[in-house]
Amino acid sequence: MTGRFANIIVDISHEKVDRPFQYRIPDDLKTQIAVGMAVMIPFGMGNKLIKGYVMEITDKAEYDENKLKYIDSIVKGGISAKNDSIQLAGWIKNNYGSTMISALKTVLPVKQKRKQIVKKTVICKVDSQTALQKAEVFDQKHQTAKARLMRALSKQSALPQLLVTGKLNITVQTIHALEKEELIEVQAEDIYRNALPENIEKGWQKNQKKYLSVSQNHIVDSIIKDFREGIRRTYLIHGVTGSGKTEVYMELIDHVIAEGKQAIMLIPEIALTYQTLMRFYQRFGDRVSVMNSRLSAGERSDQYERAAKGEIDIMIGPRSALFTPFERLGMVIIDEEHEGSYKSENMPKYHAREVAGALCTIKNAALVLGSATPSLESYYKAKKGEITLFELKERIAGGELAKVYVEDLRDELRRGNRSIFSRRLHTLIEDRLKKHEQTMLFINRRGYAGFVSCRACGYVMMCPHCDVSLSEHTSKYQNTSRLVCHYCGYETQSVTNCPVCGSKYILGFRAGTQQIEELLHKEFPSARVLRMDADTTKNKDSYERILSQFANEEADILVGTQMIVKGHDFAKVTLVGILAADMSLHAGDYRAGERTFQLLTQAAGRAGRSSLSGEVVIQTYQPEHYTIIHAAKQDYEGFYNAEMAYRDLMMYPPAAHMMAVLVLSDKEAIGSEHAKMLVNRAKDRIQKLNRTETMVIGPTEASIGKINDVYRYIFYVKNRDYQVLVALKDDLEHFINKMQWNTDSVQFDFDPINNY
Repeated sequence: MTGRFANIIVDISHEKVDRPFQYRIPDDLKTQIAVGMAVMIPFGMGNKLIKGYVMEITDKAEYDENKLKYIDSIVKGGISAKNDSIQLAGWIKNNYGSTMISALKTVLPVKQKRKQIVKKTVICKVDSQTALQKAEVFDQKHQTAKARLMRALSKQSALPQLLVTGKLNITVQTIHALEKEELIEVQAEDIYRNALPENIEKGWQKNQKKYLSVSQNHIVDSIIKDFREGIRRTYLIHGVTGSGKTEVYMELIDHVIAEGKQAIMLIPEIALTYQTLMRFYQRFGDRVSVMNSRLSAGERSDQYERAAKGEIDIMIGPRSALFTPFERLGMVIIDEEHEGSYKSENMPKYHAREVAGALCTIKNAALVLGSATPSLESYYKAKKGEITLFELKERIAGGELAKVYVEDLRDELRRGNRSIFSRRLHTLIEDRLKKHEQTMLFINRRGYAGFVSCRACGYVMMCPHCDVSLSEHTSKYQNTSRLVCHYCGYETQSVTNCPVCGSKYILGFRAGTQQIEELLHKEFPSARVLRMDADTTKNKDSYERILSQFANEEADILVGTQMIVKGHDFAKVTLVGILAADMSLHAGDYRAGERTFQLLTQAAGRAGRSSLSGEVVIQTYQPEHYTIIHAAKQDYEGFYNAEMAYRDLMMYPPAAHMMAVLVLSDKEAIGSEHAKMLVNRAKDRIQKLNRTETMVIGPTEASIGKINDVYRYIFYVKNRDYQVLVALKDDLEHFINKMQWNTDSVQFDFDPINNY
């Protein structure tokens, strides 16, 4: 589109400039400027050159055109935002509370094109006999470098230039000289950086495909029938661990590609990328690529470019892969859709599941969600008929789900066992070592939990107002501690004895992966142990290295945090030990029960996935808790019904919606005052609109009250209608702008995944 003016969003995240500014397009740029393009513009009184994105091109001047400034230039190598990306950014801005430029940066995972790698090849233009003759002539003239190259080319007519300048020690000047003599030519080819792990191409078998079960075929046939008829829906595949959901995903994608479309496959953890990529590459070959944060800037740029050019059909990766610039997007699949990592921790705090729904609407694509333990939000919508539910109730190999033992750690303490390992788990580990089978030991949280419980009777200190556990805060300067609720701010003194049974064994559970690894070496000296947590996976290829070692049976025991229990498939693993189920069960968060159920069920699903039967040991201080009972049975429906009753009673999502408002300030008093002002504004607005069903909780100090010298205050607003909260967010943003506060000092989070 051509026009005389461009409306541009400037690259400044501030409410005052969160609107398009109009600029004149210079004559020499009129045929080049396009919507979405990154440009440099003079801005403000000093006409400082800053970057912006073209939102619209028009012939209509909104102001006196003589007062409008000119666009300075187009950003070289800048990534342009497509129309649908701009539309999606607008949706994110409106629904999550952010500036347009922040939303636009979110949907552009690659901001700058990187220079492509050029592969140069030296080609001999004469036959081998002539090349040898020329080599002899050069020898007589003492031009040894020319002679060496011609002699090498007489044996092999094409050589990589890197080899020529490296091993053959030929200078670029010598190559140019031979080019002038028309004896050789240098061919240059742009190549993409390889984003795939080095060994992933080994053993690729084209069109490798497994036969699907009746249940799997039913799901594929139903979704593809809708797809071919132009019906676009959201589908939820609820399948037990090992039921073959990945095979269903691949079959769906195969059909979508056959229809001339492309697909995005989201996975929650980088740790899962290797196994998933391997399976997809064996099926689809080099039409598959990956996008994740561990790639270099050049690798990310190349994958973005390949996708934009239509050179790949499938993109796999965590949350950011959702913004792959596919022109012909036909389907988005979100595996393990319940995972918290799909929620952004930075502004705008979007959820990939919700944004994927908006993207699919814009692109006329289908959305498929899959999990053995669906999020309550998705299952709630499925129950209401808003999304289509499919179920896979049996393991694809026909094997039984692992046998689960629940070990009461209170009883272990009474019997004098103060070890991290229950007697049953200790015995079973010994048994697996004798049988040369493998064990996975999972601790629910790296580090330690802040909740306080009694090891003798299992009692947990709870908030009387919010029904979540209280967190322990210890003063560094005084020998005192207090128990605090991070929703409403209720606090009380820490206790030294259990209020129920009087036991002195009341404290926070403190055990990390490193401590467990050390204990394993002590208890089982012959065992080969691998540890997988944030400390051991800092390097780019550390995930693949550790998982490959374990898959190759180079270790007997793998101990780690939640990254070891999600989606991995190891045939020799017949024992899974869950060392501290309570650590996530009482995390001071209304989602704690759901997270615990999901983690325990996923962990239990790692055992006995082949012909060997599996056993699982869940260690807990509260074996009677409904979460533990249903996880041991792998009874999702029973857990869902019990958890939803609690959510409905307390007005927690998905029975209702909740907006968290985080107030930040480098001055403690100002932060506290601003939080109170916003709460009062919210309450006034609620009263004027007669929204008596809306609840405001707080303000209070956040769980971490100060980070990097910035004070943090939090309050929450609940309502069963999501749009009421969006409208309240808009009003608070207007108030913040009116008060001329720094926009970045207040952050909004809808249906937060993590507490503050």
